[in-house]
Amino acid sequence: QIIVCFSIAICFMANARGILGINAVNQTCIQRIHVCLNVLTIGCTIYMERLRSEGDAEIDMFFDLSDKQSLTTKVYNHIRNGILDGSYKDGDFLVETRLAEELEVSRTPIREALKQLELEGLVVSIPNRGSMVQAISENDIDDIFTIRQILEGQAAYWATQRITQEQMDKLTEKLELMEFYTKKGDANQLTRLDNEFHDIIYKASDSRMLKHILGSLHQNIRRARTSNLNLPARSNESLEEHRAIFAAMEAKDALAAKKAMEEHIKNAHSAKG
Repeated sequence: QIIVCFSIAICFMANARGILGINAVNQTCIQRIHVCLNVLTIGCTIYMERLRSEGDAEIDMFFDLSDKQSLTTKVYNHIRNGILDGSYKDGDFLVETRLAEELEVSRTPIREALKQLELEGLVVSIPNRGSMVQAISENDIDDIFTIRQILEGQAAYWATQRITQEQMDKLTEKLELMEFYTKKGDANQLTRLDNEFHDIIYKASDSRMLKHILGSLHQNIRRARTSNLNLPARSNESLEEHRAIFAAMEAKDALAAKKAMEEHIKNAHSAKG
């Protein structure tokens, strides 16, 4: 705005010179305005560069700039993970302005991410109110556990036949960490490890169709598991069930692994009540 005012002043004086003659306007005054304008332009440029660099630093504090994902994808992953791990509760409204301030981004990637989450059924758009985290009902949870029992039992069966040594080593690592965090009573870490343990089995099943189906259910499976592992005493039982699954897979007993997985899902379903 200041630059515009200076420009208008110079144009006015230039016109005045043309209409009234060069002596009507002080030549020294015009030169001084030119100098001031140049100084102001340089100062504004430096200031804008400072703002831009500070803005980049702030964004870098939240999102890793070396990550080649688009900003919308980063925002989408952040909000999605927040819903799945319970940071955003069922019924919470996801306010665009608040999220934009929290993530230090504009509202555009927030809006695009919320549209994608609505397509996945994780949020619902409420007219004149915004996007709300879609609640997961008791019927939804019952359906999820029933589907899990069928699909994950089969996944364990195939995984036992097809698993690599590298994947078995990863299962061993997850199981050891489960034992550690069960003793500590850290439900958040147990939820993360439970997800990772089951994900390894999905991949080890080496079934493209099964991975596709489980992938589409994955967000609701995570939500059901998160609420379940926070129940008192369930973590110790879950640890023993994971040990049974692992032992059957290590022994290359596919049928025993299938039954152990189905029993694990059945017990998890019963414990939710």
